[in-house]
Amino acid sequence: MPHRHVVKYTFLKLDPAWRRLDAVERAGHKREFIAACADFAEDHLLRCFSLVGTRGDCDLLLLSQAQNLDRIHEFHVVLGQSGLMKWATTPYSYLAMTKPSEYSEESRLEIRPGHSRYLFVYPFVKTRAWYRLPAEERQRIMAEHIRIGREYPDIDLNTSYSFGLDDQEFVVAFETDRPQDFLDLVQRLRTTESSEYTLRDTPTFTCIETGVERALGALDGEALAIAATHEALA
Repeated sequence: MPHRHVVKYTFLKLDPAWRRLDAVERAGHKREFIAACADFAEDHLLRCFSLVGTRGDCDLLLLSQAQNLDRIHEFHVVLGQSGLMKWATTPYSYLAMTKPSEYSEESRLEIRPGHSRYLFVYPFVKTRAWYRLPAEERQRIMAEHIRIGREYPDIDLNTSYSFGLDDQEFVVAFETDRPQDFLDLVQRLRTTESSEYTLRDTPTFTCIETGVERALGALDGEALAIAATHEALA
């Protein structure tokens, strides 16, 4: 049987005072953070996204995946030892696992490596009334939901499950290079019967895939300042 994976979405917010530290000290903090991420990424999936400019309450997202909870725990312990994390808070954190979908054969047991520029993430909770419906009725309702989703083939969906692990029931993550398509898809899904059984689907995070080093550079603009200096000297 294929192995299910643990998925962790960790959103971080940096104290603005960190940006006023000396550039050398900030660079050291970044190196420690990057080293912790690189160590985990040797054997596990790790993706990093910037939220600078898309949210006011968090700056970056680390999406990590492992075959057990212990490895996720160890990664965050090591990460917490970096100088950068002494200046960071975790305003949002979502823990989930992969499993086959009840309604579609297209689900997967692991999050795939990135292939699109943008990731849209939100926790999701259905009403209790949904679970009281007969299985065949839920399948009928979800068939419409899935059909509409297939009208947007450039949008890839990763669904993970949090029942009993965290406050939400699902964490859904959509990938695409076209944010306008995702906006249109969500608006269309509001008209479906399945939408009537949504209890909560916020907050929503618009994330830009950048890699760890570029995401950290966006925190203080230091990389841009260095590039501008090199360009002026060229």
